[in-house]
Amino acid sequence: MRRADRLFQIIQILRNRRTVTAKFLAERLEVSERTIYRDIQDLSLSGVPIEGEAGVGYMLRHSLDIPPLMFDQDEIQALVLGARMVETWGGKALAKGALSAIEKIESVIPRQLQHLTQRSHLYAYPFQFERTTLANMDVLREAINAKRCIQFDYRKEDGERSQRCIQPLALYFWGQVWTLTSWCRLRRDFRNFRIDRMTAIHMLEEVFIDEAGKTLDDYIQQITQRWDCDENPS
Repeated sequence: MRRADRLFQIIQILRNRRTVTAKFLAERLEVSERTIYRDIQDLSLSGVPIEGEAGVGYMLRHSLDIPPLMFDQDEIQALVLGARMVETWGGKALAKGALSAIEKIESVIPRQLQHLTQRSHLYAYPFQFERTTLANMDVLREAINAKRCIQFDYRKEDGERSQRCIQPLALYFWGQVWTLTSWCRLRRDFRNFRIDRMTAIHMLEEVFIDEAGKTLDDYIQQITQRWDCDENPS
C-alpha cells in the first residue's frame, strides 16, 4: 500500500469509529505501531483534526469531508462478485440493491477500469435455491429490520409439522441453505429454521424489543460457550 493510501485509510477508519488505538491501526494496515505514530503526527501537522495520544487512542475532533478512496482492481472485482452473490442468493429487494450499487460504482471509477464490472468472469449460480425460498428472503429481512414478530408453518426433516411464532434475529447462509436464527416462543429458546422448510409466512403487527437473554448477541455468546466446551472438555 502506498503511504498516501495508508494515510487516507487511517482517516477513513477514524471517521467510522470513536476511538482507535495505534495497535488496531497497525494490525489493520499491516504496518508497525511506530509507523502509525509517524502517520498520525504527519496528519495532525497537515491540519487533520486528530486528538489523542499513544497508548490511549485517537479520534477525529469533528467530521471531515473528504472524497472517497478510489477502488483498485481487486476491490472492484470483490464488489462485483459480492453483488452478484447477493443478486443470486439474497432475494428480490437485495438483488435490485446490488445492481444499483454496481451502477454507482461504475459511475465513479475511471473509464479504463469499467470493464472490470461489465466483463468480470466471476459468477454465482442459483442452482440450489427454489423460487419460494428467495421470495421469503424479503419478508424475513424486513421483519428483522423492523423487529416484527412472524408466524409460519414449519416442516422438520422427519416430516413433523408445527406452527411457530418467533422473534426473528438474523439470516445465515451456509453455502447451500439459508437459516433464520430466532427466539422461538413455543420452545422459549433460540431456534434456527431452514427457510426452504417454512411456509405460510406472515409478518405480524406486533413489534418486539430486545430483552436480556433473547438477543442475537446472547445467542452468539451461547454458541461460543458451547464451542469452547467442545474444544476444551474437562
